[in-house]
Amino acid sequence: MQVFCDFDGTISIEDATDMVLSRFAGSEWEDIEQLWKQGQIGSGECMRRQIALIQASRAELDRFLDTQAIDPGFEGFLSFCSRGELPVTIVSDGVDYFIRRILARHGIEGLPIVANVLTCSVAQGRESYSLFPPFATTGCVSGAGVCKCRVVDSADLQVYIGDGRSDFCVSDKVDLVFAKAKLADYCEEHGIPYVGFEDFSDLLPKMEAVLPSVERRPRALPQFKTA
Repeated sequence: MQVFCDFDGTISIEDATDMVLSRFAGSEWEDIEQLWKQGQIGSGECMRRQIALIQASRAELDRFLDTQAIDPGFEGFLSFCSRGELPVTIVSDGVDYFIRRILARHGIEGLPIVANVLTCSVAQGRESYSLFPPFATTGCVSGAGVCKCRVVDSADLQVYIGDGRSDFCVSDKVDLVFAKAKLADYCEEHGIPYVGFEDFSDLLPKMEAVLPSVERRPRALPQFKTA
């Protein structure tokens, strides 16, 4: 059994990428966000264009990331999974550097992280940022930098935890979904079985109660465009 967990808004209290963009990218990032929400661009292209807008030194970026909070119940959740020998992988359509920095600030290191890779270059004494999507898949319906459907497909029995739009596609392709916020609404609207939760302190007893009865259920195939 493998546990996959979203980061932004699930582990982190706020969407870390949105917070960084709000602080360092000006208002143009929101116009790009609207194009994505309207379906005019995929989430991968949206993220790449937004990250390129960041104007901050690495030191400024680090200081800001160090102010970002995570769910206080997440460490207890990790301890439970460790005792039960349940491997946990963070799978995010966000930014690997942001995730690692925030988790390290809270003393959490060594978790496998599947996310977009941030690269930094320096020209004329100024840093500029770009995003590399090593986990993208050609034909992904969401146009995501991280195709979550392909990531979870490698596991035998999958538990998925998430909260938002980037989790919609994967929610009917796993054996057990823990959902909150927009993901819970999506599962409800589309008849996808899920266990609702508010935070990891709320999730933990529900996971303890449900896991012994989890069985592999029929899942939809990954949704990809055809030529």
